[in-house]
Amino acid sequence: MSARPPRFESSQSVLSVSQLARRARLLIEEHLGEVSVEGELSNFRRPGSGHWYFTLKDQGAQIRCAMFAGRNRLVKLNVQDGLQVRLTGRVSLYEPRGDFQLIVDHLEPAGEGALRAAFEALKEKLAGEGLFDEARKRPLPEHPRHLTIISSSSGAALRDVLHVIERRFPGLAITLIPSAVQGDGAERQLISALERAGTLNTDLVLLTRGGGSLEDLWSFNLESVARAVIACPHPVVSAIGHQTDFAITDFVADVRAPTPSAAAEMITPTRADLLSVVGGRFDRLSRAITHTLRFQRQALGGLDARLLDPASRIAQRMMQVDELETRLGRALAAGNRQRAARTESAARALGLLAPARQIAEHGRRVGGLGDRLKALVGRSVTDRRNALAAGARALTAVSPLSTLSRGYSVLVHADGIPGEAPARTITSISQARSGDPIRALLADGSLNLTVTDILDEPPLGNPVLDADQ
Repeated sequence: MSARPPRFESSQSVLSVSQLARRARLLIEEHLGEVSVEGELSNFRRPGSGHWYFTLKDQGAQIRCAMFAGRNRLVKLNVQDGLQVRLTGRVSLYEPRGDFQLIVDHLEPAGEGALRAAFEALKEKLAGEGLFDEARKRPLPEHPRHLTIISSSSGAALRDVLHVIERRFPGLAITLIPSAVQGDGAERQLISALERAGTLNTDLVLLTRGGGSLEDLWSFNLESVARAVIACPHPVVSAIGHQTDFAITDFVADVRAPTPSAAAEMITPTRADLLSVVGGRFDRLSRAITHTLRFQRQALGGLDARLLDPASRIAQRMMQVDELETRLGRALAAGNRQRAARTESAARALGLLAPARQIAEHGRRVGGLGDRLKALVGRSVTDRRNALAAGARALTAVSPLSTLSRGYSVLVHADGIPGEAPARTITSISQARSGDPIRALLADGSLNLTVTDILDEPPLGNPVLDADQ
């Protein structure tokens, strides 16, 4: 028996082709959604609209693909037939032709798949350690004075940064630490540059390079470089590649800039920014000064209210002095009473030990000794008087005054004054010359004479011979 074709009941709804295609598209998009696919690119076309159309195939199947201009502008890759690529996009159905297709959002070389996986693994590890947390990020200085740049000395990124800084903030001091940014030696040079930047007296560090593939940027996705960025004591700005490029250093740095030029603009203030800052600080300073003056006025008013009249303070001090004087008088009186009491007590104690008998006995002994002393002194005075009288008599007997009193005199030269200078006594006529002044010493005075004549014979004879006769 031959199979009979199915029959449609009149009550069963019939779909149009458009409705079926739409339902198929919605079903595919709902159940498949976004996928990642690797394969060989072929039949590549680029019409005037800028969209890309191509086929992705492998040994067993192929699928039509479309990548619109807004997305394919971000691809930094020379796309051509035969290229092994990895695509990420949405599976859909092109209803006008009923073509099963893939709307591509991202395209990269197939070899980047392993790098992408390593990138995501390291990113997840460092994020788990809290190294991406905003709480540990340091703010950039508002007005930096010294910037250290770590980049290739011949790269376009460095030229872009220097051009922006020259235009916006030419007074900024810049230190360049050149380093390879890709290749075998890039890791070691980048780590060394970050360590050297940490020793400089700088305000912040800019780590930058131009765009490239994931493989070109891989030096900035290494864990060792990321930890060197974290260890840097200065704030670090990471500007790696283009706006759509992301590196691990972007996540661990204090600030991520989408491009090198954008990093330079973030670091340097504009004239308007500086004027705004100066104006704001002037306003804050003015308010602070006003507040300080108001506070000082209030404080001065309080001090003025607390300040007493000097006359009142003097009166208070005088009353205090009077009070102290009264207290001092009372203290002195009390001290005197205490001393008087102690003296009276000592007198009573001394009275109990009164040495009256010893004093009387010693008084009698002193009286007897006094009488003996008077007697001895009297006898001694009498003896001295008698001896003095005898000496006076003997002295009178030999004194020339008695001779002088009988009419004799002593002649001396007038230039000798008795008692003041030696008087040269004249005992011979040979000791005088005519005209010499001489003095005659008598018993009751003296006479000043002048020699007029010298006679060699006694005028009255020899008294001695006369006496003998």
